[in-house]
Formats: sequence, structure tokens, C-alpha cells
Amino acid sequence: MDKLIIRGRTQLKGEVVVSGSKNASLPILAATLLTDEPCVIRGVPHLRDTITMLKILRSLGKEVFFDNGVAKVNSTRKHSVVADYKLVSTMRASFCVLGPLIGKYKEAKVSLPGGCIIGVRPVDLHLKGLKALGVDIKIDAGYVIACAKSLKGGYIYLGGTFGSSVLATDNLLMAAVLGKGKTIIEAAACEPEVQDLAAFLVKMGAKVKGHGTPIIEIEGVKRLHGAEHKIIPDRIEAGTFMVAALMTRGDILIKNVNFQHLGAVIDKLLESGASVRKSDSSLRVYSRRRLHSVNVTTLPYPGFPTDMQAQMMSLMSVTPGVSVITEKVYPDRFMHVAELNRMGASIQREGPSAIVEGVKQLSGAPVMASDLRASASLVLAGLAAKGTTSISRIYHLERGYENLDIKLQQLGACIKREKE
Repeated sequence: MDKLIIRGRTQLKGEVVVSGSKNASLPILAATLLTDEPCVIRGVPHLRDTITMLKILRSLGKEVFFDNGVAKVNSTRKHSVVADYKLVSTMRASFCVLGPLIGKYKEAKVSLPGGCIIGVRPVDLHLKGLKALGVDIKIDAGYVIACAKSLKGGYIYLGGTFGSSVLATDNLLMAAVLGKGKTIIEAAACEPEVQDLAAFLVKMGAKVKGHGTPIIEIEGVKRLHGAEHKIIPDRIEAGTFMVAALMTRGDILIKNVNFQHLGAVIDKLLESGASVRKSDSSLRVYSRRRLHSVNVTTLPYPGFPTDMQAQMMSLMSVTPGVSVITEKVYPDRFMHVAELNRMGASIQREGPSAIVEGVKQLSGAPVMASDLRASASLVLAGLAAKGTTSISRIYHLERGYENLDIKLQQLGACIKREKE
């Protein structure tokens, strides 16, 4: 198992290219189950999670070729409707094979999901939505077993305790496209990754309207054909590099960015005093003055993304003043607080909020990653800290960031990978 060793207080300067979106790639790869024809997906990042999804597709009977960011998915003579525990348990997003399996084959047996430990994330909305389409569901021995004689269009309300569900929206969208009649999903997730999935489905011949809004309409079709598609840029990776520039008092040109997907993040960084310059599909981020603290509340898109909460907390930990960071998507997503405090941060948890008092500097220390975005926050803290930081369990980081250590090295960071 590898760990990262970071010697901090080096200004990051230069250019970096953002990879394709992990959170868009996974459901789009799952959507290839909806057709027997070949599909070509470009811009797929080489990550633990995408490799896991490709393994799941192979286990379900697909023939998969993956090279240099291009995934080619073909059908074989045999197929399976069983998504095994050994694969699904490692990654929550793999649960999104349930929708296309029940849509295409009218049956599925999918293990309940695993993934990062960031709080309770039930699948009740997924199951509620499928039942509204006429699917019979039972849970047995840790598996969701679903079957239906046919899928019939229906009305589905997807509002949950903490807002809309991206993965549930994905699953129901993929199940409904091959159903009979019209399906309306109200309180649907509006995230760019859901929009990208819908765009791919439309290329395959699906009839989908309203994606990107809280109401999605799907008119079922009899079959879908193969298609080619390019994945959108990863907005969370872009946001992470934006914070890296500010925490190291650097100057980074971030390429392959969609500004519209980062509105809330850009707004908060501007409010803190950062300079953000837009040009074509690039962002230049730097600061010529001392930043000041800002309050942050995570919300479903287009609000401030929960996947940027930990990174923003790292930034606020070295920014003068007191900030309040409130988590309204996953209220228990604060595993990084204790590790940041080990590095000298002054953060106090208060229910679904964290009170962050900026300190003059962090100190390098041995820390342990608990989940994907917590890992990123610790890397950022290490880049800004005095001394050396050792980050263990970086396999979490490799689930969502493609070659992050190499990209940081190219920007001038003193970061290397070692065996535990």
C-alpha cells in the first residue's frame, strides 16, 4: 500500500489539465448495458472507481477495451443480471447498474453498495422510484432483487431528507428510457453529471427532456442503439486545483474547465479575495492579497458542492478570521476534521457545522485519509504546511483523482509516493 510524502510551503505555478469527470463516467459506463450495440466513451479518467465499473461491466457480459481514456464497450453472446458483492461493495456508484439492468432485462440482482464512509446514504429513493415504474423488489442476503413483467411510465417524487439524490436520479432515468409511456421525475437532481448522462442517453435514441431542471420527462422507447460520447470535465478536480493555488500562494492556469459547473465555488473564492480569470475553457487562479474567511453551506447543485467541502475547510484553516462550514448534504461528512487538527488547524465540530478559526500556519504530520475528498483536503493541507506530511491510505485518493501526485509535481510541488 502506498502513502504520499509532501514537503510543504512550495508555491505552485504553471498549467494543469483537468481529467474527465469520475461522477459522470460511472453512470454513463453503466448506461452501455441498455444496448447490444457498441459504445465508445471518451475522456474516461483512469481511476480505481472507473476500473471497478469496467470490471462490473465485464462480469455482466460486456466486452470492454480501455486505453488512453477511451472505453469501448461491446456485447457478448452471454449476459448476467447479477452484480456481485465483491465489486459493488467497494464503490457506491456501482449501484447504478440496477437501473439499466432492470430496464433492459426486466430483472436484476445487485448487491447493496459500499464506498466512502461519509455518513448515512440509504437507497430507499432508488427503490421507491423503481416500484413506481412497476418493479417488484425484495432485499435478501444483502442483495436487491428486482423483477418486472414490463416497466410502465409513472410519476416519481425523488425529494429526500437532504435534497435530491444524484444516483437515484441516474438509476431511474436509465430504467425509464426503455419503459412504456411517459415517466416524470420530480425533485430530480440537476447536477452536471446527471445532465451528461441524459445527453448520452439521447445520443442512444432515448427521449428525455428537462435534464438540468428539477423535473425530467422521459418518453419510453423500444430500443436504444450504440453511441459515442465525451465525458465532461471533472468540476471537483478543477475546484481542488483552484484551492491548491490559493493555499500555496501560487498561480495556476487550469485547463479543460466548464465555468458554469463551478459557479458556487468560484463565487466563494472571489468572496474570500481570490483572483479568478476566465478564458476559453481555462481558469487562472491566484491571489495578490491576503484572503479572508467566508462561510460555506453545501447544497445540491447549483449550490456549493459537498465534494468541495473538505477542500474548502483546508483553505479556511489557514485563512485569517472565523468561518462556519455547514454540511446539508451529508451532515456527518467531517472525518477530515480530526486529521486537520493534528496538523495544527483549529476546527470545532458543532452538529452539521464546523467552526474554523484560521491559523498562521499548519505543521506537517503523519495523517490518515478516511475518504476520497478528505484525502484531497489533507494533500492541500500538506502543500501549505511547514515541514513534511505523510498521508496514509491514499487508495481513497486514487478512487477520484487521476495522477494527482504527478500533476502536482508538474506544478512544482515536493510530493512523492512511497510504500507504507
